[in-house]
Amino acid sequence: MGARKIENAPTLFTFNDLVILPGRAEVEPGDVDLSTKVTLRHELKVPFVSSPMDTVTGADLAIALARCGGLGVLHRNCSVEEQVEMARRVKRAESFIIREVHTIAPDVTVREAIELMESRGIHGLPVVDEGERLVGIVTWRDVRYADGELRVRDVMTRDLICAEENISLEDAKKLMQENKVEKLPVVDENMKLRGLVTIKDLELKGRYPHASRDDEGRLLVAAAVSPFDLERAKILDRYVDILVTDVAHFHNSNVIRATKRMMREISAELIVGNIGTYQAAVDVINELEEVNGFRVGIGSGSICSTSVVTKVSAPTLFATASVSDALRDLKADVPIIADGGVKSSGDIALALALGASAAMMGNIFAGCRESPGKLIALEGRYFKEYYGMGSHRAREKRYSLDRYSRPSKEIEEGVEGWVPYRGTVEDVVRELAAGLKAAMGYAGASNVREMWKKASVAFVSPAGVMELRPHDLITERKIF
Repeated sequence: MGARKIENAPTLFTFNDLVILPGRAEVEPGDVDLSTKVTLRHELKVPFVSSPMDTVTGADLAIALARCGGLGVLHRNCSVEEQVEMARRVKRAESFIIREVHTIAPDVTVREAIELMESRGIHGLPVVDEGERLVGIVTWRDVRYADGELRVRDVMTRDLICAEENISLEDAKKLMQENKVEKLPVVDENMKLRGLVTIKDLELKGRYPHASRDDEGRLLVAAAVSPFDLERAKILDRYVDILVTDVAHFHNSNVIRATKRMMREISAELIVGNIGTYQAAVDVINELEEVNGFRVGIGSGSICSTSVVTKVSAPTLFATASVSDALRDLKADVPIIADGGVKSSGDIALALALGASAAMMGNIFAGCRESPGKLIALEGRYFKEYYGMGSHRAREKRYSLDRYSRPSKEIEEGVEGWVPYRGTVEDVVRELAAGLKAAMGYAGASNVREMWKKASVAFVSPAGVMELRPHDLITERKIF
């Protein structure tokens, strides 16, 4: 029995084992289209997704990545209130019409208005009466040098330029320019406040034309949840576009049953995972009504020690190919997110070649300025804190203890460390996109779907891996 298992054992290939063979190119790299589906309904301009780890994806990184055309998945190693606040920050960062508007009553003191503006990081407040009717607007310029004991009604602007809810983006710009105003309240026929348009948001839309946005023009955002925490999922469902199950081994009957219950209670699209085999994809597709996306790969992350501690692994590239084959056989066109072990744009290209729609990265984005990890200097170089969600450090917070089982195992399946500082998310995305376009150009693919069909891969020997890297010289910069 044991010998037969060995004879029938598949080869687990990783990013280090394969290369993409050059193909006939029909387009130049600069003309390659990187847009892709991350779920059945949501599209990204670049196939880059950040990992839901508390040293990777907070509100700042999710905002920066969405502006660049990718998707941030907010970590869940915090209270539900903190995770909701992160989601609200992303949604408020940019919007044609801000729906969750901070308002103030006319009888509040100027001092209180200043405190509210400072605590919320805003410079203007619509003034509404008890019936929620708009009666004025107060800005930082109105209150900055005013007597703190005055009432808001004494300093607010009463003659307002307002807009109806169906106003277009171009009409809003024109109305604000003509009247030289920076804030445009949106009201209904009874002067009840329904939203707010700001010049800042309009300018940001021009600066980030390829940003990932929802139907209302707000930045797209996802959030990680446990299949066993239905209440958190239902609360987050009101604020995020996508929910992502955060489980190390999704191919588990209890997990699948819990997810099935969750799917009946939420409206957001749901990405499930992690899975790593053909059979896992078949079982999940057959047992869940509608899967909007798969997160695949087990034990490949740079910060993950699962493969060492348990000797269990489904490396990301192997998992991607296996799940892709299963979905093709089932005729299920569900996006695959390759999660774990991605070190470069070349690794992303390999994942796409084997059927992925996008790549999820922790190590790369952990090194960005916008990530939550601490920045330190070591021997003249900068590094950022990075640790796995199964590490002792992450488990101390206890919010994500069920990621590795229910109840959580006593063993740690992650380590702690530091990654090189990489600069801003915008810089990193630009570099990854350029490398990925070059790879797809070599493969002869002009878009992601063509990459699935046209890209050919080949195995490379361990000795060959060394030859394919820069070698026989001393360099100041580590390539990867």
